[in-house]
Amino acid sequence: MSNSENSAPANLSVEKIGGTSMSAYEAVRDNIILYPETPYNRAFVVSAYGGVTNLLLEHKKTGEPGVYGLFARGDNNSAWQESLETLRAELLKINSELFSNSEQLKHANAFIDERITDTREVLINLHDICSHGHFELSEHLLTVRELLASIGEAHSAYNLAELLKNHGVDTAFIDLSGWDNNEKMPLDEHILKAFADIDFTTTLPIVTGYAHCSENLISTFDRGYSEMTFSRIAVMLKAAEAVIHKEFHLSSADPRLVGEDSAVPIGKTSYDIADQLANLGMEAIHPRAGKGLRQANIPLRIMNTFEPDHHGTLITADYKSEQPMVEIIAGMERLIAVEIFDQEMVNQVNDYEMHILKITKRLQCQVVSKDFNANTITLYIDGSLKKVSRATSQLKEAFPSAQITTSKLCMVSAMGSNMRVQGLLAQATSSLADKGINIEAMHQNTRQVEMQIFVDADCYPTAVKALHETLIEVHNHGNAIAKH
Repeated sequence: MSNSENSAPANLSVEKIGGTSMSAYEAVRDNIILYPETPYNRAFVVSAYGGVTNLLLEHKKTGEPGVYGLFARGDNNSAWQESLETLRAELLKINSELFSNSEQLKHANAFIDERITDTREVLINLHDICSHGHFELSEHLLTVRELLASIGEAHSAYNLAELLKNHGVDTAFIDLSGWDNNEKMPLDEHILKAFADIDFTTTLPIVTGYAHCSENLISTFDRGYSEMTFSRIAVMLKAAEAVIHKEFHLSSADPRLVGEDSAVPIGKTSYDIADQLANLGMEAIHPRAGKGLRQANIPLRIMNTFEPDHHGTLITADYKSEQPMVEIIAGMERLIAVEIFDQEMVNQVNDYEMHILKITKRLQCQVVSKDFNANTITLYIDGSLKKVSRATSQLKEAFPSAQITTSKLCMVSAMGSNMRVQGLLAQATSSLADKGINIEAMHQNTRQVEMQIFVDADCYPTAVKALHETLIEVHNHGNAIAKH
């Protein structure tokens, strides 16, 4: 069949499986692929196994360098090679735990061995070339990062496609990584070509989350590239629904802070709320990936891999709660507030703001929120002390008459698709006051979908729990907010 002839079925579901879920193969097999009945009329985009991308690139939380981080330093040819061999051993160990069939294990090992060995040769040659003055290593690092990132998804996708064959599933391993293809084509074109001959009624495609394309996804989305691949596949195949399988529900708050019995899964919400979550670093989906689904009018469902009977969270463009309510308490535990006070700012706030944002953008400081009055602009920055210190120094040079101060805060956010609740602000402030928490700043705009409250950084867990108890738990939502 040819996808250009609209062969994708009208009820096609395009689904993505996250890395932590991928590491639990039996749950993926029983709770996702073989649940509830037929595995067909679906396509699965998979992430690398949990922790593998940390080994390939760098640790997402600590920044500890993986193969890429060590190679990028360019000063120790043996360090990155040792790291690559550590990676090889880890991937072969994963294979040994997954494959009981010796012949399948042999082929799976050969598949990933070849990729790692070829990658090693490419990087050795590149390192040697760049040791000469005419070639700059920095000019090739993006390509290196893409090359390494692709290994993780190719490994997990190949394995899943092979393992499912043992359970009577006719799978097709679709490798979008461009490993044996020197041609770079646009992502949409690459997708259509890859799926052109797939009969979704009898074949289950297992697709790499990394896609080699002319847009260079990793340069824009870095480690969020798999969500963009997933989104564009859903759009290009005109999916009826897009699904992301995670190891947890999209819930009313972090269960670790408010208790597992108190956190309530969100039944329905909007892409608008998904954007607000992404701004806090708590992505249901990358905003650019969500934009494609929203524009194509494709609903997104977030499912818990380990609770397949729960309907999950349905995210749509037009959802708005009929009854005004708070749906989610979230936030950022560590922010730095940078306050710029200058009496020369009066009637020149816009000029100051433009100059300030140029500095923060140049230094790649993530400004989560900001506020201003006649002579003061305050930035709330998610970044290291070192980066904020550099920004502060440049701000002092730009505004010599200004007084610039910094403080450590956290932000607690109440969100909902419709928060026009009378007295909501009073309830929120009272709940924090009852816990002895002083509010340093707060924001709520006229769209009534988010209220941001800034308090001392040490108060974050207490503030989240207090707001959750007052604004959500009192309503006794049961097993989901907005069931469907």
